[in-house]
Amino acid sequence: MDDVTLLENRVKRTRSQNLAWAVAAVALVSIVGAAGFRATPGVLIEPLEQAFGWSRGTISAAVSINLVLYGLTSPFAAALMERFGMRRVVAGALLLVAAGSGLTVFMTASWQLMLLWGVLVGLGTGSMALAFVATFTNRWFVKHRGLVTGVLTAGGAAGQLVFLPLLASLVQAYDWRVAALTVAGSALLVVPLVLWLLRDDPSDLGITAYGASASDSSRQPAWTAGSRGLPTSGPDAPAAAAPASTGAARRALGALRDAAKTRTFWLLAGGFAICGATTNGLVGTHFIPAAHDHGMPTTTAASLLALVGVFDIVGTIASGWLTDRFDPRWLLGVYYALRGLSLMLLPELFAADPHPSMLVFILFYGLDWVATVPPTIALCRQHFGASAAIVFGWVFASHQFGAAGIALVAGLVRDSSGSYAAAFYGAGLLSLAATAMSLAITRPGVLRRWRLAA
Repeated sequence: MDDVTLLENRVKRTRSQNLAWAVAAVALVSIVGAAGFRATPGVLIEPLEQAFGWSRGTISAAVSINLVLYGLTSPFAAALMERFGMRRVVAGALLLVAAGSGLTVFMTASWQLMLLWGVLVGLGTGSMALAFVATFTNRWFVKHRGLVTGVLTAGGAAGQLVFLPLLASLVQAYDWRVAALTVAGSALLVVPLVLWLLRDDPSDLGITAYGASASDSSRQPAWTAGSRGLPTSGPDAPAAAAPASTGAARRALGALRDAAKTRTFWLLAGGFAICGATTNGLVGTHFIPAAHDHGMPTTTAASLLALVGVFDIVGTIASGWLTDRFDPRWLLGVYYALRGLSLMLLPELFAADPHPSMLVFILFYGLDWVATVPPTIALCRQHFGASAAIVFGWVFASHQFGAAGIALVAGLVRDSSGSYAAAFYGAGLLSLAATAMSLAITRPGVLRRWRLAA
């Protein structure tokens, strides 16, 4: 190969890398823009109570509808991205978020809140959920997939951190309607950027996915090497889209049907349901009232929960980096085990003031908050190939069902016993069960080779 050819290949590789990172930045901005509404309910519940006289249960019902649709939409959104492209689906999702938030200023009845907050925003944010992350990284990255997954996943937490103080300030200084319109405007501002710069596939720009070359094959994580019985190419190849003739709903349901026949799917879904239960469902919903039961001011407890989000960004990016290098089954096992132990200790840490032990918990738990996402996506990619993003969408749906279930159960435990302690202890035990589920997942190819040998 002459020097000119070598130079041309180097230029093409550099261009592919630069464009991949640029498109990833657009995806990150999109996720942050959609995440703004995730911070809205906590800020607007009390103002809506005062403005309309609605009960907290009524407002919470709208939030519950949002959570369920947020999970159920994910696999269908992944299928829609295969059929119509990421750019159209993401732009449409942002428009739904903007409409659902912006139209609240015209509300006069509680059913309108459930339609806008629950249905429209639930569908919009669900379409921008982690299935989008899985689809994007499958298409655009071979090398550094885990790291990029971690960064984009952390974008959701970053969005809440960016918007929460701003929205609280707007509500206090002006009115809840100003905060709702701010969320709507932020989502709308991102739409032109998505339509202009986001691309469905590297081939649209005449390039290949980052790291998609034979010269990079030696850079696979050690645990995926062929000497350990795993394929050396399949999981690391850019995912192919489904045929355009395949209906999105049919594609999503077909992927679920096929995946549900495997033991791996149920182990991943069960573990991720526990993940949702032990994060959004329990701590995200009940940490503040549990701390308040022990005399801690609500504002202080909310600040501690915000710190969880700060450390979550670090933990999720680090988890993505580790996923590129280690067996994701063992990473999940470690994450769930550490989470379980920390939750069992939490009831003894509540006090009127945030003493050092509680701050250590916040640091430790924050690093582990959604660190489970990159290795879970990696396992879906290894076991389900081109359907990985859709299958992960169904796994993510189980996450939201787990969150919704324990949010209700923990409230009932508090009503019946006067304490959240049993709920935290139970969640800790569930996390240890998730550790066992993760370690029970078989490496791709191992079971198949055993059957042939038999």
